[in-house]
Amino acid sequence: MGVTGSTGPVMDRDEVDRALARLGAEHEAIETSLLALQDHAGRRLLEGAELTGVTRERWTATEASITLLWTYFDAYTGALRTARGIRARRRWSSREDLAELTELLRGESVTVAGPAAATAHAPTLHATANKLSERFSLGTLVDRMNDLYARSLDMVVAADAVWSALPARIDLLAAELQRTRQLAHSVGVRPGEHPAGDDLERITRTLTRLREQVVSDPLAFWVPAEGSSAPGGGRPDTTVYDREARALEDVRREIDAVLTVRQDAEKRIVRLRDVLSRADRTLAEARTARGEVLAKIAATEVPVVSGPPTALQEQLAAAAEYRRQAQWHRLSPLLESLEQKAEDELLRARESLTAVTAPLAVRAELRGRLDAYKAKVARHGFAEDPLLVERYEKARRMLWSAPCDLRAAEQAVLRYQQAAAELLGSAPRVPGQGGPGDRGE
Repeated sequence: MGVTGSTGPVMDRDEVDRALARLGAEHEAIETSLLALQDHAGRRLLEGAELTGVTRERWTATEASITLLWTYFDAYTGALRTARGIRARRRWSSREDLAELTELLRGESVTVAGPAAATAHAPTLHATANKLSERFSLGTLVDRMNDLYARSLDMVVAADAVWSALPARIDLLAAELQRTRQLAHSVGVRPGEHPAGDDLERITRTLTRLREQVVSDPLAFWVPAEGSSAPGGGRPDTTVYDREARALEDVRREIDAVLTVRQDAEKRIVRLRDVLSRADRTLAEARTARGEVLAKIAATEVPVVSGPPTALQEQLAAAAEYRRQAQWHRLSPLLESLEQKAEDELLRARESLTAVTAPLAVRAELRGRLDAYKAKVARHGFAEDPLLVERYEKARRMLWSAPCDLRAAEQAVLRYQQAAAELLGSAPRVPGQGGPGDRGE
């Protein structure tokens, strides 16, 4: 080890053998990787594709990098073959052989041609692109090849991952879209006539455009993994695909609703007719009751009863016509609206009847209260009391006469209650009223 050259101490035979073994293993690994890259499905697809955008730019650079990789590898192979030849001259290498091997294995002994046509796009050459040749050590050459290989593989794997994931999914969604379009057409959901039909047209255009973009520029749909330096670290960007898949599912639900309408339309229309008929009958009953109240009850405000809902009847007739013409997409929203309006109309009719008949209910309550107190007084043996008889008859005439003055009749019933309570030895408890002495006879 006493001999020293430009690369430092001359290597001994063991160091040379170990270096050759290591370089031979690296050569084999690099060759295996390059052949795998050469046969990679993504690389073959990139070679035959009509690329656009960022993918075309990166593939142009990657092709140059792969070409340069093979140039480097050939130079590396030649240098390794030369070193092995020198070592094989004799079993015990001479000092001259060892010095030559040291220079070859450690020094910048590998010359690589660097024409601009081959290196202009290589990302690792920078200012050396226009050099006619460049010298490397074997270690530096390995580092260069590893860097170029990682960059090339990253691009190829990313493009292949997008092509493997998105086009097939888009095709499946497009097939589902086609089935949905046929189903939509069968129930009258068409562009320009129903929002869901317009959505189907938009989804169709978007998926067609998306597939074209994915095929020609897959790297535009690649999201690199943050903090990852491994080739191909990342995932396909499925944002647009996912959005359109959700939109198609919304359309499917809308069409399912239309199909449900087609199946249940007759039952729902019959049910609507029944609800509106009950509302009409209830309003008619309310109008009749209003006349009875005005005839039987005096000094009372009786609300006016509206007529039947003609607008709802017209809409119901339109729904029946839509059903006859199989216009299910129009029938669906109309039925939903009508069902809510019909229930509201029935509720309004019932409230109107309740409001109109309230005075009759008050009169009935006063009659019942008067008779209940009379029965109570009779059970205690005071049925013939002159004051009670007088007040009972007065209240009874008021309650059973027409028109009945409810306010006067209520006061008469209260006076009868007070007299009965005094006679029975207890004060009446009537909300909002004073004691027995507060009212005259």
